[in-house]
Parts: sequence; C-alpha cells; structure tokens
Amino acid sequence: MTNKQIVHVEYALAFALSIFIYMQLHFPIGLFLVLLFVPDLTMLGYIINKKIGAIVYNLGHTFILPLLFALGYLYFSNDDLLLGSIIWIAHICMDRAIGAGLKYRDSSFTNTHIQRL
Repeated sequence: MTNKQIVHVEYALAFALSIFIYMQLHFPIGLFLVLLFVPDLTMLGYIINKKIGAIVYNLGHTFILPLLFALGYLYFSNDDLLLGSIIWIAHICMDRAIGAGLKYRDSSFTNTHIQRL
C-alpha cells in the first residue's frame, strides 16, 4: 500500500468508528444523516474568491473546532456539543477518506493536501 492509500483507509476506519460511537450513545441516526453534510456549507466561501473560500472551507474541515466542541461537552455536560462534535468529525473523516482534503488558497477547489501525499 502507498502512503496515500494508507491515509484513505485510516480515515475510512475513523469515519466508521465515528458512526459506531454515535450509535452507541443512542443519538438519533436520522439527525446524523441530516447534519452530516452541514460542514460542506463552508464551500460557499468560494463565492467570494479562492482565498476566502479556502480559509472558510479549511476552518470547517479541520479537527480544531469539533474537538473544541468535545471539550465543551466535557466542561458543560451538554450532549448537543458531543453530538455535533461526533458528526463533524465523521464528516471530516468521510471527506478525507475519499480524498477531499484541505484547500490551498491560491489554487483550484480540487487541489487538496491529500493529493500531494
């Protein structure tokens, strides 16, 4: 296996694990399906230009914010933060499993960090 293939498999397994954890916590699966693609709304930044689009898209497709949601859950004991965190992480893992990675500010939408592995 190449390094790129290993990365794709790792993210596919992380996506599956996210679904498993979500289901073990008895969160509604219908809500998972509805919210799974919400982070893709960050693509709307590309309406402005490539630079803003990449910044907004990358903000919605890094693990920083969903992990902060998970920390918020630990501090506030708010299940909605955990639910959102798991779905957001699942979305990122799903995207990376199919090769949709972080975007570069000066290139096309399809040019991602995963393609350069």
